[in-house]
Amino acid sequence: QVQLVESGGGLVQPGGSLRLSCQASGSANPLFRMGWFRQAPGKQREVVATLTTDDFLDIVPAVKGRFTISRDFARNSVVLQMNSLKPGDTAVYYCNARRWLGDFDSWGQGTQVTVSS
Repeated sequence: QVQLVESGGGLVQPGGSLRLSCQASGSANPLFRMGWFRQAPGKQREVVATLTTDDFLDIVPAVKGRFTISRDFARNSVVLQMNSLKPGDTAVYYCNARRWLGDFDSWGQGTQVTVSS
């Protein structure tokens, strides 16, 4: 497994923007998959957006057109740009990575995103 460190959560008003960043360590090679999951109170953890080294993008329909994921494959980092945030986006956001297809998931510690007026 790799180590993942997230930054960038916080409190924002509806319609605002936040940028989440995640830096991986412990892998000399580009990680096969990096991305973001979230978990709201009382709900299961769900994928938000992930991107693989062969450019397969998995993104939940609820955030399409509002969130953008980008990766620096050489540095093993990933950024989630979140625009037009809604109260329903409130959750703990977790960075996720897999070293190769079928690998175990590695997780960051989570960062709180709260969208409220």
